Amino acid sequence: MTDATVAARARDLVKTYGKDDAEVHALDGVSLDVMAGEFTAVMGPSGSGKSTLMHCMAALDAPSAGSVVIGDTELAQLKDKELTRLRRDRVGFVFQAFNLVPTLTAEENILLPLSIAGRKPDPDWYQQVIDAVGLADRLKHRPNEMSGGQQQRVACARALVGRPSIVFADEPTGNLDSTSGAEVLSFLRRSVDEFGQTIVMVTHDPVAASYTDRVVFLADGKVVDELRKPTAETVLEHMTALQQRAMSTSPQEH
Repeated sequence: MTDATVAARARDLVKTYGKDDAEVHALDGVSLDVMAGEFTAVMGPSGSGKSTLMHCMAALDAPSAGSVVIGDTELAQLKDKELTRLRRDRVGFVFQAFNLVPTLTAEENILLPLSIAGRKPDPDWYQQVIDAVGLADRLKHRPNEMSGGQQQRVACARALVGRPSIVFADEPTGNLDSTSGAEVLSFLRRSVDEFGQTIVMVTHDPVAASYTDRVVFLADGKVVDELRKPTAETVLEHMTALQQRAMSTSPQEH
């Protein structure tokens, strides 16, 4: 793979919380390349560092050591204003809790980041995104007039409408039933296949992971495994093996 195909890169990422006896290593030397135009899932047991890794790579948190590069921009070299601009212009976010503004319509929510940035949407691209999420007849509705799945699709459209280099999705189907979750995952998959979008998704769900091109497994703050062309079954096998390994290496007595 050439550098041109790497959308984001983490190198030797360390993130520690607390001090001395109470020190916790959330990330313990993680290196990861996220390839452009791919859908990558990050999985691992609770406390493995999944969300911390995503927050550091998405410029929402700073690592204690190591480096993160998005495109050809090293995050550590940016000042606060430049970081804010990078998050606004080059990174899209989809969260488990939708994070929509309740007083705004679906359309206003989708366009909010562009409005804040003083940018107008590209009309053709905007229409493509609206058609892809299937929300054309819902644009004037407020969040409380929409189902959870529709709200999350609004959140996905909001993340994509600014044409970011990379979209980070943190448990995007965590609050959804299986049907709504499948709608959201199908849309994310389509945005990779049809629009060439790059997506990194943290999930604990093997079915969600089966929509991706590649699954990266974390345990104890380290990358321990990787799987390409995942199915729900192969992801589950890897997760089970990870948990068994963790149980066999954990101290039996304190």
